[in-house]
Amino acid sequence: MIRARGLNKWFGEHHVLRDVDLDVARGEVVVVVGPSGSGKSTLCRCLNRLETVQRGEVVIDGVPAPLEGRELAKLRADVGMVFQSFNLFQHMSVLDNVVLAPVKVRGASRTDAEKSARELLERVGIGAQADKLPAQLSGGQQQRAAIARALAMTPKVMLFDEPTSALDPEMVGEVLDVMTGLAADGMTMVVVTHEMGFARKAADRVVFMADGQIVEQGAPAAFFDSPQTDRARDFLAKVLTH
Repeated sequence: MIRARGLNKWFGEHHVLRDVDLDVARGEVVVVVGPSGSGKSTLCRCLNRLETVQRGEVVIDGVPAPLEGRELAKLRADVGMVFQSFNLFQHMSVLDNVVLAPVKVRGASRTDAEKSARELLERVGIGAQADKLPAQLSGGQQQRAAIARALAMTPKVMLFDEPTSALDPEMVGEVLDVMTGLAADGMTMVVVTHEMGFARKAADRVVFMADGQIVEQGAPAAFFDSPQTDRARDFLAKVLTH
């Protein structure tokens, strides 16, 4: 579903991604972990061209990711993105946030889009909040609304860029539960996260990044129980002891 080859990205003099290759199979859940500044979020944003790479290629479902224009908009419609900071339209109800893109981008009727949106809001556990404004919801509810909004486009792939890092600890679980449900339903997902429990439980594969490179990857049990590199061992020693 996703094939990235030789991705290189600089911000000024800073070389953020260094020859990164990544394959994600249809229906696979890949969780990307690593220390802050390792390039995880940049990689995630490069997969749908929110960031452009200076070198390398991204192919989504057999189609090279275009650089601009209508084809890029079409790619983004097929690749759902959930951000750290929700990015909901604050002046619109939760329902209208979810309905907007299917109507404007996919050309769905308001009636069909609203029916689908209400079903999605029920699925993520906030059906009763549909007519409220985002500011009236908790952070966890807002993030679940953002997930429903991404799902409303019936994407082929979902990208999650640290979706729980802006949440209070007691709200993290409710968002991870929704994501675990999506994984169980067979959604192709790339998840950048610091939540090691989620990585262990929901991932098909864990990708460990450091210094702009993929250092190690493998099944969750193998990665957490017997990491192959000193860099991964050092990282896990720090994050798993607290």
